[in-house]
Amino acid sequence: MPGGCPPRRSAWSDSWPALGGGKDKGEIGIYPIILQGNRAFLLLLKDISLVQFRNYSQATFPFRERIIGICGRNGVGKTNLLDAIYYLCFTRSYFIRSDQQNVAGGADGFRIAGRFEKQGSPAEVVCIFRGEGGKEFLLDGEPYEKFSAHIGRFPCVIIAPDDVQIITGGSEERRRFLDSLLSQLDPDYLLTLIEYNKVLQQRNGFLKSLEGKRLRDEDRHLLEVYDGQLTRPGMHLFARRKAFLAAFLPHAGRFYTEIAGSQEPVQMSYRSQLLDSAFQPLLHRSLEKDLHLQRTVAGIHKDDIELTFRGQPFKGVASQGQRKSLLFALKLAEYAALREAKGFAPMLLLDDVFEKLDEGRMRNLLNQVCLRGDGQIFITDTHQGRIEAALDPLSLPYQILAL
Repeated sequence: MPGGCPPRRSAWSDSWPALGGGKDKGEIGIYPIILQGNRAFLLLLKDISLVQFRNYSQATFPFRERIIGICGRNGVGKTNLLDAIYYLCFTRSYFIRSDQQNVAGGADGFRIAGRFEKQGSPAEVVCIFRGEGGKEFLLDGEPYEKFSAHIGRFPCVIIAPDDVQIITGGSEERRRFLDSLLSQLDPDYLLTLIEYNKVLQQRNGFLKSLEGKRLRDEDRHLLEVYDGQLTRPGMHLFARRKAFLAAFLPHAGRFYTEIAGSQEPVQMSYRSQLLDSAFQPLLHRSLEKDLHLQRTVAGIHKDDIELTFRGQPFKGVASQGQRKSLLFALKLAEYAALREAKGFAPMLLLDDVFEKLDEGRMRNLLNQVCLRGDGQIFITDTHQGRIEAALDPLSLPYQILAL
């Protein structure tokens, strides 16, 4: 069973100060802790137990501090441990689509269990995957009928090396980021997104079935039905994205300036075909192209967050450090938006963030999340000394887990 080192300095529950600034000029930024008597309203993971999950046959990890450093060489399971925490918040893996691929070699399934403290009350979350027997997700012993009902109850933000695809990848990466955030903020958004994607899949399937066929009146009628079914949820999602990003993107820009340590000409803007047209006419105009390509080419599933630097595509001209800074800025803005909406900070999972980030940017990032934030933070790195050197100057209690 992997072990760990005792926490450094004094215990968090006794000595962690109520750090944090207040709102300034309406910013979604760093907010004061909400107190109940002398106790902060926080979300804490007290411990996690893994059975037959990835490289862990059986292991239990207690978490005694707000800031947790997880260190060890590559391949020992640092990222797997973070992903197990993510599972408890999102009912799924952040890195792997298939639950079966998370089962330890030769096993039939896995179990992840975590004991939380949420706003002063205990809560137990359990995920059980039984292979062909399916997956069960429980909160305090009660199974969910729909896993979507769990999303947002234990908010979490993760930053991993491949997340740079949010900056350098296609529009689907940025939509996935946006949808994940809004789904944690608004359960209705998630349900509406599920509805939209289901109808979109049905419409695309029907378009494929029309290949090489002459379009009949009944085919046009069915396409109109699909169009109507897409329009209602699509307009709801569009309105929610537009309103949210109008406030969110300027805050992300300010975080970028703080992390980069200088004012740089970075612009972020919401791009949607619905900004210039109502949804149903848009679908009508694109019908011929839809039939040719056998998929729906117009709609909110084509939305994007456009990133530019001096008017040029950001990913084409930005340095690696600038890309990382913008990624962290978006994630910190996500963290702040969740904190404001929930009334307590989400958990923050930082996987190998020390790699390829200069000391100044890293210091600015840690100041944001450790000194000026008040949520629980898990940080992985291959070098224990590097974690300690980064955290020691903060003069805050932290715990090191050596795997």
